[in-house]
Amino acid sequence: MKLRYPKQGISIIVIVSTFLFYSCGQGKIDEQSNEETEELVQESKPTILFFGNSLTAGYGIEEDEAFPALLGERLDSLGYNYRVINGGLSGETTAGGLSRLDWFLEEEPEIFILELGGNDGLRGIALDETKKNLKAIINTVKNKFPSTKILLAGMQIPPNMGQEYTEQFREIYPQVAEEESVQLIPFMLEGVAGDPELNLRDGIHPTEEGHKIVVENVWPYLKELVKR
Repeated sequence: MKLRYPKQGISIIVIVSTFLFYSCGQGKIDEQSNEETEELVQESKPTILFFGNSLTAGYGIEEDEAFPALLGERLDSLGYNYRVINGGLSGETTAGGLSRLDWFLEEEPEIFILELGGNDGLRGIALDETKKNLKAIINTVKNKFPSTKILLAGMQIPPNMGQEYTEQFREIYPQVAEEESVQLIPFMLEGVAGDPELNLRDGIHPTEEGHKIVVENVWPYLKELVKR
């Protein structure tokens, strides 16, 4: 016996199959479109660029627990519309930062927070070299984007290199801030450095709790620069 399929039944199957195909396809398109829209919205926000070393990168902890991400969360919670970029690289020196800076300046940051020099001090790099590089980084940003606001994070080091070197290193930051007319955060690790409860076992890098204190050290200066 031959089974005969009515033409209408075939039409219904084709219509249903076509509907399901386009419905699934449209769902994927809508999802992709939403992701692209979200990316465009993020890119349209003014940018805060944190440019530093392992402290900025969040060495030893998750990046979303490091102070740049925590500051980003605070800005969001207070209704500030900014995109935070973490430009931290573990082990970075001022010379290394200067050499990779152009890559981060492909788009204009509204606020540029410079946290470099700690590794210079720990390695005993000549103080004049560190100061020259910090000034060069600041001037590179100024020359390319004159309206960008710049914050310089002051750093200090343990007296491993001798008391004279340590004191002169500390003075680099207020000198650069004054000479380049940028705002200075006196010491980013105030209340954190030297406290074993707030640092990893290496005694140098902050824990999650240490980064929360760093947020409080940076926030008074950052909030003066942001706008709704």
